[in-house]
Amino acid sequence: MELTFGEIINYTLIASTLRLATPLILASLGGLYSERAGVINIALEGMMLAGAFTAATVTVLTGNPWVGTLAAMLAGLMVALLHAAATISFRADHVVSGTAINLLFLGVPALLSGALFESTGATPQLPREQVLPDLRIFDPQSSPALASIFNQKPLVSLALAMVGMTAWILGRTRFGLRLRAVGENPEAADTAGINVSRMRYAGVLMSGVLAALGGAYLSIGQNSLFTRNMTAGRGFIALAALIFGKWSPVGAMLACLLFGLAEAVAIRMQGTVHLPNQFVQLIPYVLTMIVLAGFIRRATPPAALGTAYVKE
Repeated sequence: MELTFGEIINYTLIASTLRLATPLILASLGGLYSERAGVINIALEGMMLAGAFTAATVTVLTGNPWVGTLAAMLAGLMVALLHAAATISFRADHVVSGTAINLLFLGVPALLSGALFESTGATPQLPREQVLPDLRIFDPQSSPALASIFNQKPLVSLALAMVGMTAWILGRTRFGLRLRAVGENPEAADTAGINVSRMRYAGVLMSGVLAALGGAYLSIGQNSLFTRNMTAGRGFIALAALIFGKWSPVGAMLACLLFGLAEAVAIRMQGTVHLPNQFVQLIPYVLTMIVLAGFIRRATPPAALGTAYVKE
């Protein structure tokens, strides 16, 4: 059976795009706070894995997905604290620190899952009532298109709201202006009385919370369990979206929606086109490489990104 163009491009595709882009948007906004403060955050993948595993595990143990979500945020905060301490306090290479965290959380969830649930591959399946519920904004009977698009998990709405909130924080608040200042010129910021280390810590910690929320959405929102390496490179795609969006909240969101659309189209094409499914599944990742190859030289990062600051 082959789908026509009209059957592939419809309102259900829009709904799927929003669902698939949500973890990318949250992680990308997290990376934005960190990198605007001058700290490269390659560790988004590891933070998402920590959030996904913690959310699923705590939900299994408590039966409450909201407790699991809060626990995921705390886990992301702790992982971000590790990255911040390594890069800011001990002035370690940002990429090395982030890569180490990513490698660490490829193995730690499997180890803990084996100890807690006697399975290194996945946590137990959650019953339907223990996953994050859908919002009921529109009646599916009277408005099926609007219900399909807007009746989503609360984290979908939160991700979209965070785009506007982040733009306001970075552009209109004292905290945001100081965060951007330490990412552009930490020496001048220090001279103006801004605590550079404190602001950079704040940016990295916020990135951990948001990336972990993206991971929690994957395990107890979009799915109902944690599986080994379930992020499947989404942390790196979120970082690519951040670069593609030129370190802007709206630009990052649009890039994430583009990647979400590519994944949604790839899912709908599986089994309906004369191509092996493996090639269809590669579409979002190929798009990521094309975007990075075409735009990474045109994007201008914060001037002090990746540069350690030593107070004189």
